[in-house]
Amino acid sequence: MAIEVTSTNPVVRSVVTGAAPRQARVAAARGLLPLAQDDMLEVLVALRADEDAEVSAAADETLAAQEPEALLAAASSTEAPPAVLTYLATRAGLSRETQEAVALNPRAHDDAIAALARTTADGAVLEVIAINQQRLIRAPSIIDAVISNPARTAEADRRARETRREFFEKERGAQQVAEEMRARGMNAAAEFVESAESFGEDGISFEDAWLIAQHIEVSDVDVDDSWLPSERFEELIEETFEQRHATAERLVAEASAEAGGAAPERVALIRRIMLMKVKDRMKLAMKGDREARSILIRDSNRIVAQGVINNPRITDQEVESIASMRTVSDEVLRLIAMNRAWARQYPIIHNLARNPRTPLPTAMQILPRLQSRDLKSISQNRNVPEAVRRQALRLTATRGQ
Repeated sequence: MAIEVTSTNPVVRSVVTGAAPRQARVAAARGLLPLAQDDMLEVLVALRADEDAEVSAAADETLAAQEPEALLAAASSTEAPPAVLTYLATRAGLSRETQEAVALNPRAHDDAIAALARTTADGAVLEVIAINQQRLIRAPSIIDAVISNPARTAEADRRARETRREFFEKERGAQQVAEEMRARGMNAAAEFVESAESFGEDGISFEDAWLIAQHIEVSDVDVDDSWLPSERFEELIEETFEQRHATAERLVAEASAEAGGAAPERVALIRRIMLMKVKDRMKLAMKGDREARSILIRDSNRIVAQGVINNPRITDQEVESIASMRTVSDEVLRLIAMNRAWARQYPIIHNLARNPRTPLPTAMQILPRLQSRDLKSISQNRNVPEAVRRQALRLTATRGQ
């Protein structure tokens, strides 16, 4: 294994690599060479492993005699040799300040921080270690070291466990669920689970994933998201669990108010789907089956609702029903009217014209294409905007003439 040398001083490099004569190594081990503090510490740490017992013992003795201020300065240095930081991480009796400096130093190796997390008796140091989530993700052994250290504080324990749950247990669980789905031929559902962000303590469980998986029928290769420009991703706002819960209960109430009420299975599906995060609901809108689409078209986030009408499996009958809904986004109704295939179907444009949620310019453009009897009916419909009624009346009179 190659010896790591960070100093550019040729004397240091010669001593650390073992090229220097014994007399020079003995002098270095005793701290007699005129070296800068960082260079001297790098030499001493390297000489602790020297095959010459006299050299290694002298290096240990010289290191033990270093002033606490010098060790703190070395631990805080942005140019500290990683080997020195590794030594300091395992050295007994260091002050809290020095241990914290080692934990915060980006030049410290992950295994050194894991060693510090295992051996420190200071809970505050463990909190400093646990707050660096990026390092914990990179080196899960640090998480184990923090959790197993009896000196850990409640805060250090919480942070370490949350990181393990969020980035390791959840990922492993998702992979297991996805593998089982693939084994059952549910490839589209497996793709969804692997990329979903909603699993965890503030989202849905992996048991819920099985219920949702029954309603995914479109694979990734069949999804076209070109309708969603990147600059509109800011509309995919993050919601709190409470907000998602409130939306779920609203949709449950709407479903229950419909004729015959909602079956318990549908209520359960609504709650599970609406507890997912926005991005996952958007994916499900584009990949889900008819039942999932019927739920997500009512989503208060218009990007999710637009995902439904961009689902490749949506039928003309569904669009006809959506065109008459008064709980959907006006943007969805406008996009339906802009679709050439749907705009050629009379039941769809008729429903759009009668829907008070349809944007006024869209409704006005549709009116001339309606049959006279339907124009007359709209001119008398108090639910549509007055401007639409007046225009329908004018068109009816013109045709009568």
